[in-house]
Amino acid sequence: MSNEVEVKTTDFYEVIRDRHSVRTYDPTYKLSGEEIRSLLEEAILAPSSSNLQPWRFLVIQDQELKEKLLPIANNQQQVVQASAVIAVLADLEGFKQGQLIYGRSVEQGFMPEEVLSGYVARITGYYSEQPERYRDTALIDAGLISMQLMLAAKARGLDTVPMGGYDSEKFVEAFNIPSNLKPVILLPVGKAVGEGRKSVRLTVDEVTTWETF
Repeated sequence: MSNEVEVKTTDFYEVIRDRHSVRTYDPTYKLSGEEIRSLLEEAILAPSSSNLQPWRFLVIQDQELKEKLLPIANNQQQVVQASAVIAVLADLEGFKQGQLIYGRSVEQGFMPEEVLSGYVARITGYYSEQPERYRDTALIDAGLISMQLMLAAKARGLDTVPMGGYDSEKFVEAFNIPSNLKPVILLPVGKAVGEGRKSVRLTVDEVTTWETF
């Protein structure tokens, strides 16, 4: 049975202060596909370089598939306890979506039609010749949307943990990930059991240099 998930707070400062990485979840708490879709709709408002939106998601809810993922994720139990695991993937060929994205911008009146063809050609040509640069760009954008996804979840009273501790090659093989998609983060989403683990932060003065090094 699905639990209704609504925004619990619109206080941004409360959301960023209360978000912690959670590794223990209530396995009886289930999110519906529509609730996850609503969460992703908030996440995809994140910014991306040239608005190319190279993020892609693989949503894993089926319990058998989560069990399949468990050893790939070094037997971290949040993978099977959470309501869903959202894999954030970077599309290394995302720049090829320029015609689609900017075409819609023209339709919405956000871009002059006479600009479209030249802009698409420049973007496509630039990144086609420098795939390593686009890879770096797509990974940054995947990080941006991952953070937005975690904050959107917290605003709904949900909990998450970004996971880099998994075998990406085995993940690609087990879940038939296309060759143009690079796994970035596994993101379990659900209801915490107890509080998330508190942590400390370096001070602003310890991480900030003003003007120049």
